[in-house]
Amino acid sequence: MHKEALQWITGLLNDRQIPFLICGGLAAIGYGSTRALNDIDLFVPDEYFDEVVKAGEDYLSKPAKRYCEQGWDLEYVQFIYAGVKIEIGRAEGVRILDAKSREWVSLAVDFSRMQLGTVLDIEVPLMMRDDLLRYKAVLGRPVDLQDIEAIKASSLKTTN
Repeated sequence: MHKEALQWITGLLNDRQIPFLICGGLAAIGYGSTRALNDIDLFVPDEYFDEVVKAGEDYLSKPAKRYCEQGWDLEYVQFIYAGVKIEIGRAEGVRILDAKSREWVSLAVDFSRMQLGTVLDIEVPLMMRDDLLRYKAVLGRPVDLQDIEAIKASSLKTTN
C-alpha cells in the first residue's frame, strides 16, 4: 500500500514539476531504518503548497491549515491514498518542540540539501541524513530515537 501511495504522490508532484523533500519515517527507511512505516511525510516550497492541495483534493482527509500536534507546529494537508496517510507540509514557518528544553525551535527546510535515494523501489529526494538525524534528536520521541539508532547502525555497516 505504501508503495502505491508513494507512486501516486510522486507522480502528482513530478507531473506538475513541484519540488519536494521526503522526511520522517520514509526518509529514515531510505537511510537504513527498518521499522514499519506509519505514513508518508514530505515538504513542498510555499509557492507550490496551494497547487498541491488542489491537485490532491479528491483524497483530502485533513484540510490545509496550521496544526500543532505531536511535537510539530506547521501548516500541512493530509491525503489518504490506498489507505495510506500522506502529509505534505508547507516548508516555511515550521517549528518543532525540543524534547529537552520544551521550547519550540525553527526547522529550516532547505530543498538544496537533499540526496536522491531509492525507497520502496522509487527514486525520491530525501532530506539529508544529518538534517534528518538532527531534527529527530530534537523531537526525541520514541519513534525518532528508534530511527536514529537504526540509521547510525546502518551507516556503520556500510562504512566497515
